[in-house]
Amino acid sequence: MQGDGQLRKMKANIGIDTVEYHCIPMNEFIGKPLRFKFLNEIRCVDCGKTTKKSFGEGFCYNCFTDSANNSPCIIRPELCEGHLGKGRDLEWEKNNHVQEHCVYLALSSEVKVGVTRSTQIPTRWIDQGASSAIVLARVPYRQLAGVIEVALKEYLTDKTSWQKMLKNEIGDFDLVEYKWRMAELLPRDLQDYIDDSEEIIQLNYPVLEYPQKVTSVGFEKTPEIEGVLRGIKGQYLIFDNNRVMNVRSHSGYVVSLQAL
Repeated sequence: MQGDGQLRKMKANIGIDTVEYHCIPMNEFIGKPLRFKFLNEIRCVDCGKTTKKSFGEGFCYNCFTDSANNSPCIIRPELCEGHLGKGRDLEWEKNNHVQEHCVYLALSSEVKVGVTRSTQIPTRWIDQGASSAIVLARVPYRQLAGVIEVALKEYLTDKTSWQKMLKNEIGDFDLVEYKWRMAELLPRDLQDYIDDSEEIIQLNYPVLEYPQKVTSVGFEKTPEIEGVLRGIKGQYLIFDNNRVMNVRSHSGYVVSLQAL
């Protein structure tokens, strides 16, 4: 197989035994040699224009500063004003942020707190390389989810340790126990949104071998990346010799892919 195209975030879903990455059926290439070649072109993932430099995760500068798809409240949901009828694009806010959101606890190395639109479960957890996750609370709009997340940052991280995640260094935590402990720490008015379910979603990734150490590779320094694909976790391709490539951080890059 070979072909040219623009890199985007890998789409995935929970399969029968493992997470399945699709559009390009990447699971089929695990254990096989691949070659990615950067074709010296970057196209904005929002407007499609060619850009010399990628900002954020694949935006041209104008879209990085003005597009609703890169609003500050995507990173900091507590800043969202969509429920107040404000935002860079009111229709986009209505369709994406004035919708039911979940506050969740996920385990990728240690327990972290996060926020996502309810329709993005389990996609959001897969993107982060979480091994398991549980819903903590359900709220009617994004800003309120952000308020709960901020309240819990005193006790939990909101970041994923991507190196530990890729080495599969996962702590032994009881997510149900953590859920109810965190629920008790919330202010009383926020406890009303706690979800009663104790269901834990387990995520198994198609990985033959986890790296013992992590060496990140990218097209800026290595225009051609070649090697045996040892696995996929989160938005990372894991190659032989402990090398990993973050596909999402290369969004917009035009590349050729060849199975050797």
